[in-house]
Amino acid sequence: MTDPGRRDRRIILWRHGQTAWNLERRFQGNTDIELTPTGAGQARRAARLLASLNPDAIVASDLSRAAATAGELAAVTGLEISFAEGLRETYAGDWQGLTHAEIISRYGDQYTAWKRGEPVRRGGGELETEVADRAAPVVLRHADKLPDGGTLVVVSHGGTIRTTIGRLLGLDSFHWESLGGLSNCCWSVLGEGARGWRLLEHNAGTLPEPVLGDDD
Repeated sequence: MTDPGRRDRRIILWRHGQTAWNLERRFQGNTDIELTPTGAGQARRAARLLASLNPDAIVASDLSRAAATAGELAAVTGLEISFAEGLRETYAGDWQGLTHAEIISRYGDQYTAWKRGEPVRRGGGELETEVADRAAPVVLRHADKLPDGGTLVVVSHGGTIRTTIGRLLGLDSFHWESLGGLSNCCWSVLGEGARGWRLLEHNAGTLPEPVLGDDD
């Protein structure tokens, strides 16, 4: 029997391609850093795969690395991109532009507290819950416009995607860190189940395979 309240929509949350700061392990936050040539190539490859899933809409962070990534998918699908400031990466204040080693050296206690799951304003910036407060509604607003069975591609940033997934799955913020990070130009897939959104794929770089078994 079909659940009358279930629309079988799908949300693909796609991280941008590689940047120079990614290679240097610098905390980007909402600093506007462009894709490297490698990152642009990653986006072109991933776009061809994602286009085969027949997306209905694309919404992206307005930072250039996400916008350029989204542009590759728009080029092969003909879809227009909606840009949303709410999908930007976490603002991390004084951490932005620092390497991982510099953050550990200068803000070791703050970093450790964050990794323990404590609410921390990294570098005086946003809390992870505040990122989810601005990003998740953007995703849901665009998902609500989908037809039944439709697919939305959200092009954003690793931290923002993790907090958004945690919020949409109804996880306590303490457990968001249990969702591992996304590699450049990889994505996660949420599907609409009988009890709400569920995580179907995480940090994927190939096309989803059907789930064949008792948990389908």
